[in-house]
Amino acid sequence: MDRGAIAALILPMNSAIVESRVRCPFCGERISVLLDLSGGGQSYVEDCQVCCQPMQLSFDVNDGDFTNLQVACAV
Repeated sequence: MDRGAIAALILPMNSAIVESRVRCPFCGERISVLLDLSGGGQSYVEDCQVCCQPMQLSFDVNDGDFTNLQVACAV
């Protein structure tokens, strides 16, 4: 079973958690990240799943959808 199917089994349909694909600013690989929209806009550090380098993820939430998703090096 792939990760998307697992996430679909765990997360309820009305969940404020959405999946987005981003490009790591270190290694350039495209990876999936889960964004929790329930708390409004956020900024946090998450390690790349491929190269383990820290990425700074920032986004805003407007009308229940995320906007202005930015990914940068966190070092």
